[in-house]
Amino acid sequence: MTDKPLVAVTGASSGIGEATARAFSAAGHPVLMMARRVDRMVAMDLPDTMIREVDVRDRDAIAAAVTDAENEYGPTDMMFANAGIARLADIGRQDPAEWDEMIDINAKGVMNTAHAVMAGMMERRRGTLVMMSSIAGRKVYPDHTVYCGTKFFVHAISESLREYLSAYDVRVLVVSPGVIETEVLSAVTDAETLAAYKANKVKMGGGIGADIVGDLILNAYNLPQNALVQEICLTPTRQTY
Repeated sequence: MTDKPLVAVTGASSGIGEATARAFSAAGHPVLMMARRVDRMVAMDLPDTMIREVDVRDRDAIAAAVTDAENEYGPTDMMFANAGIARLADIGRQDPAEWDEMIDINAKGVMNTAHAVMAGMMERRRGTLVMMSSIAGRKVYPDHTVYCGTKFFVHAISESLREYLSAYDVRVLVVSPGVIETEVLSAVTDAETLAAYKANKVKMGGGIGADIVGDLILNAYNLPQNALVQEICLTPTRQTY
């Protein structure tokens, strides 16, 4: 049993979520891992870990998972609202059902995740919210229209939450990655958009490892509570857009 505080991660079954769970676990933290693919989380076999099948569109499921983990490990000191989906496509031919899915997961899901721990952090006057955005939340791309909209949303609500929670000594950090080696492309159903993305990725020499992002989040978290890295914007060196 560790004496370090509990951290929680949504979308913990792969990519940056998995890498962040591994980084914090290696640093001695108990970790609440939440995702839809339980088998992937179980296979990681991390110590002092609670695994819950959670869809971030289900506000009650997140709250229940947090309650279970806090009963076991104590208060949540860091919540990484990481779960998201990228349905990239030309807006003129994209199925509006894909808009709904991205808005529900990337925007509403982030709010549901923050809500599960925010009141406790305010009461304790301590905690860190890490919000998953993207470089697509800082600039727009022609085949990312609704995806960009959801990530701009994350930036906007994070700025507002950061100001609001600063009076309670709670930190809000936005993560805005560029091209990272994750499974993000698995959600792209538009063949033309997928081919263009892959071609651009090859031109820049590929993405960078998700473990680099996880380590940066851990490093930012480890700063004193009165010191905040407001945003991590990380891209491959050769990514120019």
